Amino acid sequence: MLDLHFWPTPNGKKVTIQLEECGLDYNLVPCNIGRGDQFTEEFLSICPNNRMPALVDHDPADGGGSLSVFESGAIMIYLAEKSGQFMPEDPRGKFNVIQWVIWQMANQGPKTGECGHFRRAEDKDNLPYAITRFTDEVNRFYGVLNNQLYDQPYICGDEYTIADMICYPWTIGWEGQGQNIDDFKYFKRWFEEVGDRPAVKRGMEVGSDLPQASPSVSEEEKESLIKMLYNQRARPAPEFGGLL
Repeated sequence: MLDLHFWPTPNGKKVTIQLEECGLDYNLVPCNIGRGDQFTEEFLSICPNNRMPALVDHDPADGGGSLSVFESGAIMIYLAEKSGQFMPEDPRGKFNVIQWVIWQMANQGPKTGECGHFRRAEDKDNLPYAITRFTDEVNRFYGVLNNQLYDQPYICGDEYTIADMICYPWTIGWEGQGQNIDDFKYFKRWFEEVGDRPAVKRGMEVGSDLPQASPSVSEEEKESLIKMLYNQRARPAPEFGGLL
């Protein structure tokens, strides 16, 4: 059985799309990032970066006991190898997919996240440089995908792969990102076709019943949550028991 520690964000939905496409049985473990579940010791034991999603495979191929994987791109490569689906076997095809998975993790995901962060900021009138910088960078990403898709149906060619699955959830919010997908006709064709896949629809729907609002808390608790969730700095390492 697979445990997916999850909250319904684009990073979480990448993995639920893949799980649905592969037909794998999994147990959804809610990780409410609005109340700080990602900072618990239990979660940090499987994801030292305190970010969901995280996967625990209780039946890995080596038979050596439960195996945990964090970072959505690593999870998706792991699941592709475990299931034998949506990843080419030949080296050229495989590394073509992997490079696009890394492109998404290093470029599309974080920069689109920053774009949303600044465009939603309460003081956004004072952030023209940041808003322009990241909105333009996201626009560039749509152009990268549009050019990639102008003469082939999927990001890596004729076959639908995890490269398509990992990119799709970050494009759903194109309007809020300050983009117009009508400017990218090849991307738009792909976007509509991928969005019509039954497994993609199921994967995107996962977690829709989870509460989206922040928990009702006192002002003191709210201030504590804000301090924990935002402007994070390094967690101190244990004082004793290490190598020094």
